[in-house]
Amino acid sequence: MKALIFLISLSLLVVTHELGHLFFAKLFHTRVNRFYVFFNWKFSILKAKKFNGKWHFLFFNSKTPESWDEKNLSPEDQNNTLWGLGWLPLGGYCDIAGMVDETKDASDMASTPQPWEYRTKPRWQRLFILSGGVLVNFVSALIIYGAIFSHWGKDELPLRNARLGYAYHEILKDQGFQDGDILYALDGVEQYDFSEAMKSLVLNKPKTATLLRGDSLVEITFREDILAQVAKKNPKRLMTPLFPFVVKEFAPGSLAKANGFEIGDSLVSINDIPTPSAQVFTKTLGTFADDSAKIGLYRNGELMAITVKLGGDGKLGIYAQNDMSKLFKVNHIDYTLWEAIPAGISYGWETLTTYVASLGVLFTKDGVNSLGGFISMANLFPDHWEWRAFWDITALLAVVLAFMNIIPIPGLDGGHIVITLWEMITRRPVNEKVLNVIQYIGLSLLILLMVVANGNDLIKVFTGVMR
Repeated sequence: MKALIFLISLSLLVVTHELGHLFFAKLFHTRVNRFYVFFNWKFSILKAKKFNGKWHFLFFNSKTPESWDEKNLSPEDQNNTLWGLGWLPLGGYCDIAGMVDETKDASDMASTPQPWEYRTKPRWQRLFILSGGVLVNFVSALIIYGAIFSHWGKDELPLRNARLGYAYHEILKDQGFQDGDILYALDGVEQYDFSEAMKSLVLNKPKTATLLRGDSLVEITFREDILAQVAKKNPKRLMTPLFPFVVKEFAPGSLAKANGFEIGDSLVSINDIPTPSAQVFTKTLGTFADDSAKIGLYRNGELMAITVKLGGDGKLGIYAQNDMSKLFKVNHIDYTLWEAIPAGISYGWETLTTYVASLGVLFTKDGVNSLGGFISMANLFPDHWEWRAFWDITALLAVVLAFMNIIPIPGLDGGHIVITLWEMITRRPVNEKVLNVIQYIGLSLLILLMVVANGNDLIKVFTGVMR
């Protein structure tokens, strides 16, 4: 399910990114030969092109007919784009005529430059065409954040309102944190908001932390840089509020539903073992796989119990309530449409700066190990459909995609932008053979990064670091 949700999100991001390039290319009357969602190595799921006054379609096709070639089309049809859907869901591309990119080699640039080609356009127009994908991705993120605030508002969780405390990753437990502690201060500065405290833990490199443990304040000293440990172990979250297990909904074929559990039940024990939080309940339940478990629960304020024979997976088929506003007293902010727009812009910019600051991980000795690939990205999503989570994470990935593409690596938009800026400064074009060499170097680097990132994911899966 995570993979499917991630695929939907990635598809939206790829389409919007490539549409950004397409928009500016069409705006400046530059021919776009092909526009593909996903890659079409060896064959395409779908091809579509309009000529002779009507649309033509090909399904599961490996070779485009010669009748579709521009040399066989009328002048008015030669500018029409071939639209395609590939089968390899790792991206997509916008094939712009006269532009050296991953869709062409040196032979494609051998012909005489034409007025409708990218290479004959003024450099300032080329700059817009190159930046279109990044621009649209970032603007999309701002629009999504604004829409989220307008529709759902914004919840801020005061740290001390999570009355059961927090569950901590082993990174923080190794520093002296204990499950149930509440973070009170960092370097003597009191912390109030959960999200801000999470960022401060990693990015501000604090030396000390003050924890509320029971009724006492306990101070610990960090023995090592948290940022380096994050790079090494790649945690999904450093800390999570402990919350009671309240039934939100049932999974398909739910064992719990079949045994009489109801939405809103608060599950508090297993075989008379207290389970004060959802995290403890889930962990304890797994120890009773293939066994009977008497589940203690509160329903409408009344304590009762239901005995269930568990399967081998030790699960009931229940999704716990995870909406913080329904579990804790949160500071909820509602926005009008006009208030949501600047709030979305501000939050998007803050997300970008936080992400850029977190890239310091890459420059630690464990930086390479911190790279994550498609499994890491898919793991950001919940294992069932939630609209808000989907849009939250899609907006985050849009910000990440925009920034990663602007990095001046050959083969990425940022590499092309640097070359164009160099031409604008020197007023001389870069030799096309040199461009091809740069392109191949860039593609080799990108392939290497993909191998390392996805290799890290596989290692983490097999070693149990990532599940």
